[in-house]
Amino acid sequence: MSSAARPSEIRALSGARAIPPLVLVLFHFCEQRGYFGVPAVDAFVGKGYLWVEFFFALSGFVLIHVYGSRARSLFRVRGFFTFLQTRLARLYPLHLATLLFMVAIVAVTRAIAPLTGQLSIFDQPYHPIVSVGTFVANLFLVQAWNLFPTLSWNAPAWFVSAEFLLCILFPIYAVIARGGRRRGILLFAAGIAGLAALAATSGEHGLDITFDNGIYRGMAAFGCGVGLAVIYRGFRQVDLHLANVLQVGAVAGLAFAIWFAGPRHSMNDVMVAAFEMVLILALALDKGLVARVFQSAPLTRLGQWSYAIYLVQYPLLQILRTIRQYYPPELRVLGQYSGAVQWVEAGVLLAASIGLGAVLTIYIEQPAHARLRRLITARS
Repeated sequence: MSSAARPSEIRALSGARAIPPLVLVLFHFCEQRGYFGVPAVDAFVGKGYLWVEFFFALSGFVLIHVYGSRARSLFRVRGFFTFLQTRLARLYPLHLATLLFMVAIVAVTRAIAPLTGQLSIFDQPYHPIVSVGTFVANLFLVQAWNLFPTLSWNAPAWFVSAEFLLCILFPIYAVIARGGRRRGILLFAAGIAGLAALAATSGEHGLDITFDNGIYRGMAAFGCGVGLAVIYRGFRQVDLHLANVLQVGAVAGLAFAIWFAGPRHSMNDVMVAAFEMVLILALALDKGLVARVFQSAPLTRLGQWSYAIYLVQYPLLQILRTIRQYYPPELRVLGQYSGAVQWVEAGVLLAASIGLGAVLTIYIEQPAHARLRRLITARS
């Protein structure tokens, strides 16, 4: 699988990666701390869990865009394992780094808790499982394969576990993706139907499912992205006017779905997810007003850091939860300062996630990925 045959990067999609992890940082913060009381902000952040659908669909789109023309090689043992190793070279270094970061946080909080008269947050209700068994499952990236009744260690890494399974299944998607625009539309429709079935049968969770059927959530959204990539093959040569219409329409539809489509954790989740995915197709044209925004240097840089931001947010949130135990009483209860404290906490968490995400990308992800790719290339 020579990298020389790869299609050129779609810069607008690289920049679009910047938005989901930032929204997810705020979503996880608000789910644990409470929302801000500003309807426009809370509506947007409250449906933040649906940006995982964007990530899965974008992954399906990009993998078909890059590897679709070489699908046959995936059915040769050497070609498949080279592909899988290449994907793990991208996924695993940061996953391992943030998993070990969580191990350190658990050890430190449990060590200092008796000295300060506090109870470690990992020995209180509403924390991820931090057992030896779940640690081993995390090491092998199978923790989200419906093996445990809750999330474990670095909770957002359930996405990485599901993504690993999708990499294993990717040759099947690549074969199904052979065809024209009609095939792409059918694939997209099938993925949306799968998401609708999950939302209808998840009780009060809508599409906010992770350890429980999260892999099926990933399969359906990934399939939507595969379908969009097939549609894109015969659709990319459009004029600037049509690109603008599609992008503005996708953004307007997404805003409408978030604000007017009704409560979260319901069938309305599917509408929001569908418009997120349509936005992927519109931005893939890589021209137009909205695409130009996502091609900007700040967003493309944040897009490069997005995977690290996504993975490091949860360990940082656990550190914040620990620090809260030592707040003075007036900051620990709802009162005249609570709103200001909440905004400051959210801002600090967001800034810390971006900053540490950048550090992890530059000093762990990129060097490890480059070295592993060289080793894979040398052996293939």
